[in-house]
Amino acid sequence: MTSYNPNTLPKNDNLSRFAFVVDVEEEIFIRKGKMVAFYGQLQFESLGSSVVDILIKEAFNAPAYIQHFIIAKGHGQLILGDNGNDIASYDLDNANMTIKAKHLLGFTKDIVCQESTMIGFLTLMGTGKILASSNGPVHFLDLPCRVDEQAILGWADCPSPSYRYDYAHVNDLLSLVGVMTGITLSGEEKQIDFRGEGTVLIQSSELALGSPTLGHLLSQLPALGRNELNSLSAAVAQQITSQNR
Repeated sequence: MTSYNPNTLPKNDNLSRFAFVVDVEEEIFIRKGKMVAFYGQLQFESLGSSVVDILIKEAFNAPAYIQHFIIAKGHGQLILGDNGNDIASYDLDNANMTIKAKHLLGFTKDIVCQESTMIGFLTLMGTGKILASSNGPVHFLDLPCRVDEQAILGWADCPSPSYRYDYAHVNDLLSLVGVMTGITLSGEEKQIDFRGEGTVLIQSSELALGSPTLGHLLSQLPALGRNELNSLSAAVAQQITSQNR
């Protein structure tokens, strides 16, 4: 078993696939609840406090997400994790990258963060480092391409994409109604269409981020029979009722 200390921890690199070490020397934005441990003299402040107002005005322009992030400052080593999901860093050099908001774990103060024209995504611009989590390793695709919206992590240095509907895969009235009302989940019926130049980042799994336990349960659903699904549904309903008491 390997034991770490401030002298043996990596600097601004992965401790493992599932943990990342940030060598904090100046302010950095991080997502709430993702700090695992730290060494040194670090302080954490909520966005919107008077001490960090100037920094927010310069770097954080996404009011819908202001409650999801805090600022870490001081000197030390900060270890981040995200429920056992993969974590990777991306370096921007006077460039831009758009990341699915719930996957963004942190970014350095010289990067400007603002809401994307695509709902649920954040666009980061400038020079610095970005940290993001994913459900499995990340793969990079050149344009043009189409991607299942559940599998996409983000894109870099390319125009904002658009949605593409493939009606050839709609075989019955129920599927047609789903497509027309925007409630379908299938990547065969609805994709995100990328054109021009740039790079698309995709996850290895279409499952949404969450705890490993939830991911495992969801992956087992196709193997369950009708009676087992009914039993599971009843157990879930009972658990929800007990938690609401």
